[in-house]
Amino acid sequence: PEVINGRTHKATVVDLSPWVEYEFRVLASNSVGIGEPSRPSGLLRTKAAVPVVAPTNVSGGGGSRSELVITWEPIPEELQNGEGFGYIIMFRPLGSTTWTKAVVASVEASKYVYRNESISPLSPFEVKVGVYNNEGEGTLSSISIVYSGEDEPQIAPAGASALSVSAAEVEVSWQPIAWNRHTGRVLGYEVRQL
Repeated sequence: PEVINGRTHKATVVDLSPWVEYEFRVLASNSVGIGEPSRPSGLLRTKAAVPVVAPTNVSGGGGSRSELVITWEPIPEELQNGEGFGYIIMFRPLGSTTWTKAVVASVEASKYVYRNESISPLSPFEVKVGVYNNEGEGTLSSISIVYSGEDEPQIAPAGASALSVSAAEVEVSWQPIAWNRHTGRVLGYEVRQL
């Protein structure tokens, strides 16, 4: 409350965050003005509650073949709402109806790697990340699409040809490899002389 009647000697403070330490001061006021604040009260921690803030920036990708790498922004301590805080990771292949669930019992975690030989390279997965603490499971993030790790390109560039430019230079050219799930993203080419 902003102003309390002068005959009242206690007040309820509302809209505090769960599992946060607070200290309080009291100020007296009258028609002339506001006096000096009291000394601070002792530290008092509010009770724990189920976390309500979901991780943000859920993404991922990369990693090795047969891996699904999932990343997120960690939840700051003041929003964890209690002890026993951790993350719940849920994912499924795009189009599937069954979620796989994993738990990461680490406050600092911001990454989870799922390894399975049956994952095809560059497969899309629906992913969401949630939170929990000793009070229960909290909110899940919205769904993000994350691709599994790539394999090395399985197709060689075609149409390689060489043209002599000078006594010390040769120009080599080739047709680029088209992107697909079997070739992955081509980040560069290597030219070797035999």
